[in-house]
Amino acid sequence: MFGTSIHWTTFFYLILDTVIVLFTLYFSGKKTHSSFKRFLILGLLFVAYNATGGFLPTNNFIGPFIIQYIITYSVAITLCVFIVHYLYKEYDIVVLKYNSSIRNLAIFTSVSYIILFLIPYFVTGSLDSARFLFTIPISIAAIIFLFIFYRRISNPNNPNAFILRRNRLSIVSVSSIALLPICTAIGDYQWITFTVMNLAFYAITTIEVDRYLYFIENNNRMYEVFALKKKQKDEAIESKIFYEDLTRREIEIALSILSDLSYRNIAKDLFIAESTVSKHASNIFKKTGVKNRREFLKRFRKKKM
Repeated sequence: MFGTSIHWTTFFYLILDTVIVLFTLYFSGKKTHSSFKRFLILGLLFVAYNATGGFLPTNNFIGPFIIQYIITYSVAITLCVFIVHYLYKEYDIVVLKYNSSIRNLAIFTSVSYIILFLIPYFVTGSLDSARFLFTIPISIAAIIFLFIFYRRISNPNNPNAFILRRNRLSIVSVSSIALLPICTAIGDYQWITFTVMNLAFYAITTIEVDRYLYFIENNNRMYEVFALKKKQKDEAIESKIFYEDLTRREIEIALSILSDLSYRNIAKDLFIAESTVSKHASNIFKKTGVKNRREFLKRFRKKKM
């Protein structure tokens, strides 16, 4: 299209992702939650991925041909690392232990790209050989990660429909990352590669929309926790509870506490450490003006009823 290498499907994803980013900007308004910022960064990375991967390589580019591949691969690697970072931050999903931090993941992929792609390319002068050497080991590592991720979240202890949907969509996102190197090794088939990768963005977007609807569905149940009227602002501290003070993860855990789930069961449901649940619960109690779980249940159950 437009005298470039971009396929019509890639151009369609570019337009659709841009619309999602603009809608998020409009919807978020003046909100400063880090979760909105992370989603916006994710959307912008997908826009950059579609643009660079779609329009490059081109003969009109100034400079060595390999620079175009360095740009496209760098954006793709950054995007994949950020998707994992997004899942870790937004959902407290911790799959691998030991040295599996996002920083180490970024270092691993960057070093692999230099050693397995750039150096072989400059030595052999063959793009296909360099691509093969880079994508095959990365594909194996990605599939192993997908397998561990699937086993980690596929068997919730006390499932509800919301968590089950989120787990399935998270698997779609990680599967897209795992399939990217394989699609790259197959060849430059934009309609396949970009469809697979954009599925990750649409899965995460669906997760966010589903979570928003989940909160609306439980609005009455959480009313005393996040919908204080303006006239109550000057009342005693025990009544001062604000939705904006709670993160989305804290709201999920607050709903679980109101459902009489233990910290252990909440941890199993959300696939996080029990200590993480306890930390979130402490923040919830502090923000809602109670001392402990017993006071939280006593106050808000009584008002809810």
